[in-house]
Amino acid sequence: MTDAELAAHLAETAGRLLVDVRASGVFTGKALGKAGDATANEFLCHAIRHARPDDGLLSEEEKDDTRRCAQSRVWIVDPVDGTREYGEARADWAVHVALAVDGIAQIGAVALPGLGGGLVLRSDQPQPLPSMAERPRFLVSRTRPAAEAQVVAEVLGGELVPMGSAGAKAMAVVRGEAEIYLHSGGQYEWDSCAPVAVAAAHGLHCSRIDGSPLVYNQPDTYMPDLLICRPEWAERVLAEVASLAG
Repeated sequence: MTDAELAAHLAETAGRLLVDVRASGVFTGKALGKAGDATANEFLCHAIRHARPDDGLLSEEEKDDTRRCAQSRVWIVDPVDGTREYGEARADWAVHVALAVDGIAQIGAVALPGLGGGLVLRSDQPQPLPSMAERPRFLVSRTRPAAEAQVVAEVLGGELVPMGSAGAKAMAVVRGEAEIYLHSGGQYEWDSCAPVAVAAAHGLHCSRIDGSPLVYNQPDTYMPDLLICRPEWAERVLAEVASLAG
């Protein structure tokens, strides 16, 4: 399989495993989230190490081996993006499998197993973007909406759309369910690498909220902020965020 085919296959398979773990009825709530994380992580990490033994690997659910920083090719995975939503039997959670090459989110697959048919969006199979709404829709956290998103949405006459995981929000922009995902509450590389690879392949704008590039496979995996949006809105959103920063 090519790298892109591998990413999509692993994301889809991990998604099916997670659905089976939830359907077993053995776990509920936080215990379900922990069981799902562990099951999906074990599969993904074993599979990547077997299929691409010479590449680096960074997973949310494993101790970071910083030797990856010296490698050009590093797989970055989030076995369950949106563990809370997964544990609550919601649909807005995802599985992220990405390959960063020289710090760039080059290849990615985001599985949305909670949606009918186990949808997987891929960087190697971009589709035309759907038409936009006249009033921009801003995707925000269900529990901690970004202050910048709230202010910019008001200035631009937009509306806030609460949603769960980062992957679900990013893919909602790809799927035409919103125009802008503006996040400033802090994330980690595994939260955005696969979504950014997929979103960029579909022609969306992807950057930090100051317009600087997103760089992966760093010693410190914390990423403070993220903007994924329709290119038609990028310049205006970045300008409004800059004005807030003074």
